[in-house]
Amino acid sequence: MEKNYPPNFTYQDFAQDFTAEFYDPAAWADLFAKSGANIFDFRYVVLTSKHHEGYALWPSKYSYSWNANDVGPHRDLLGDLAEAVKAKGLHFGLYHSLLEWFHPLYEEDKANNWETSAFVDTKIIPEMKELVNTYQPEILWSDGNWESTDTYWKSTEFIAWLYNESPMKEVILVNDRWGSNTQCTHGVLIPHKWENAMTVDKSSWGYRRNAKSSDILTTHELIVTLTETISCGGNILINVGPTKEGTIIPIFQQRLLDLGKWLSINGEAIYESNPWTVQNDTLTPGVWYTTATASVYAVVLNWPENNVLSLGAANSLFANADTQVTLLGNDEQLSWQINEDQVAINFLDKATVASEWAWVLKITTPSL
Repeated sequence: MEKNYPPNFTYQDFAQDFTAEFYDPAAWADLFAKSGANIFDFRYVVLTSKHHEGYALWPSKYSYSWNANDVGPHRDLLGDLAEAVKAKGLHFGLYHSLLEWFHPLYEEDKANNWETSAFVDTKIIPEMKELVNTYQPEILWSDGNWESTDTYWKSTEFIAWLYNESPMKEVILVNDRWGSNTQCTHGVLIPHKWENAMTVDKSSWGYRRNAKSSDILTTHELIVTLTETISCGGNILINVGPTKEGTIIPIFQQRLLDLGKWLSINGEAIYESNPWTVQNDTLTPGVWYTTATASVYAVVLNWPENNVLSLGAANSLFANADTQVTLLGNDEQLSWQINEDQVAINFLDKATVASEWAWVLKITTPSL
């Protein structure tokens, strides 16, 4: 700030430049819908309702003169997107930061070694209840928890209200960021769904005017991350940071549209899938597996040399001579041969295949 802004410029002064003049929630929702295949039950949008600076994107009565209705856009940005997203048939969730950098009550509780809780009692708990009661999100994505434990944040009390009394008690999901002692680090494949929250800009969760093209994930890199996540039983939450004018820049739009194009061909290996016996191939590391119904899917991240793919982890699927292999997007069956401890699958001419960036084999055998 000292380098780029005049003397005495404060963080709060940014609000007047946040106009959101080109903000089009319907266009955002349409983009998000197009970023995946037409399977709505498995897609959701999560908006940052309030980040660590404490600025609320809705007219919160607990953030007087520090919300999008009072200063900046003079609009309920959150409510407008909630309406547009739900109209598209997508599930709607909200990110919410517990801590606030500049709030005096938070600083006071911190100075008191977290033995007081005025900030939580008068700001955070009422604010979260306001969000849930007003906008009825299906996901509440908590963050900013790391400076104190769940006892200070009164997380147990709030979550008890959420699942027993709130209007969303039957459907709402939460993450595990409710105190410095609650965030888990899992070292094994966990049996229930988890989420990989990641960002298309490799260096920032927000929009950066100085970002270079090399700072942005390529479509291939995005699909790699998606594939690895799904193969390990997770969901993926893809972040794009909008501009102060309320737009999503073209390179972010293109990445999402590319992903949607890929999923329109290969979505059956992603949606409603489960982890297979192994996650990635032992012989060819750039191959990741999923399974659904009576098939195993091998997502091939790099086109095989000489159009022949060797797999080391899927031999058991080819013990039956009736095993069939097709490339999603192409109806023609692929030929294959067992060679000792591996199977060789003969790909089509690359110029004839429908998919770009990564390719999915559908392996169906009577033994499944």
